[in-house]
Amino acid sequence: MLHTALRGTKILDLSRILAGPWCTQNLADLGAEVIKVESVGAGDDTRGWGPPYLDGSDPADGFSAYYLCCNRGKRSIAINFASPQGGELVRRLAREADVVVENYKAGTLARYGLGYDDLRRLNPALIYLSISGFGQSGPMAGQPGYDYVFQGMGGLMSYTGPADGMAGAGPLRSGVAVIDLMSGMYATTAVLAALVQRQATGQGEYIDLALLDVAVALNANQASNYLVSQQVPQRSGNAHPNCAPYEVFACSDGHLILAIGNDEQFRRFCEVAGLQALATDARFAANAGRIRHLAELRPLLTEVLATRTRGDWADALTAAGVPWGPINTLADVFADAQVHHRGLRIECEHPTLGTIPMVRNPLLSQPGATVPKAPPLRGEDTVAVLAELGLPDDEIERLLRDRVVARPAERPAR
Repeated sequence: MLHTALRGTKILDLSRILAGPWCTQNLADLGAEVIKVESVGAGDDTRGWGPPYLDGSDPADGFSAYYLCCNRGKRSIAINFASPQGGELVRRLAREADVVVENYKAGTLARYGLGYDDLRRLNPALIYLSISGFGQSGPMAGQPGYDYVFQGMGGLMSYTGPADGMAGAGPLRSGVAVIDLMSGMYATTAVLAALVQRQATGQGEYIDLALLDVAVALNANQASNYLVSQQVPQRSGNAHPNCAPYEVFACSDGHLILAIGNDEQFRRFCEVAGLQALATDARFAANAGRIRHLAELRPLLTEVLATRTRGDWADALTAAGVPWGPINTLADVFADAQVHHRGLRIECEHPTLGTIPMVRNPLLSQPGATVPKAPPLRGEDTVAVLAELGLPDDEIERLLRDRVVARPAERPAR
């Protein structure tokens, strides 16, 4: 079962915000033990990225919806690693870790003796993943940057949004932090590959992953379009640059996505729509022609699609095997029968804050997968983790008293 694939693997998570935590949540979902190191103050930045907060919690608990989306399955220890004693605690944790994940600016952790060269001397088999905005070298290394910056800088926003001359024309960002999320997925893949490689070589690995690199790679077919043609992709609203018709159309009572991926699907669509002549029209019979003549094709389709309800089109297109889809709100998504069947909404139970609704990891579709540990309070596991390192009770109390480490404020159990 995939949810136990990494059992026995220890991850020291020095990351925060989204890209790093998304990676380490994936690893936790796959069975790894993840120890999340947070600051002794507010903890992970996203704890304050609200509202909304979990119902029944206080903003001081740091259970913002944003934080909850990427921190399940982890244990939290709050350490001031800028202090000599705190830095030594992190080094002790690193000695026992298989993987360290961090996403500080280039060079930051090295100043505290926590860089890769420092930690590999203590643990030569360590896999050390650095996620940063611009990478560990180059003219922009060390500069900060969030997902939004890289959606623009990497090119995504240049061809996303209504075309010039259309209402609302201008570049648009994705509605979710797609560069951070894809960086987290690339990071997950890199860690898994490094673990496999270490089984063969016994050697650790340093992985330098940059959000800018991911943003450039994420252009995918659009980047290839440019490299092959030297033509800069332009904004085209909801239309696809390489397939047609492949965009949003209005029905008499709403909208649908028509996603024609080949000429046979177009022929079947034309039969359903009563537009058989278009399927043999020299301009539209082949995809390349439909792309070249899209300005002529679109109004013909717009006119006919507006004559029937979405429900009517849904039944007819589904019966004909023509790809289409609705544009759902998230309320629609979680009410959808297929989403419900796939068990994509899950719940975790926190011992003091109760039930936390979350989204299942798509990797774990097998029935019987274990319910993951709820996202932790900042410092929820501080005392337990330090005890497991072998620290005596009096030393733990001294570290707490000196604010080298911290635990959460006491809350009454629900």
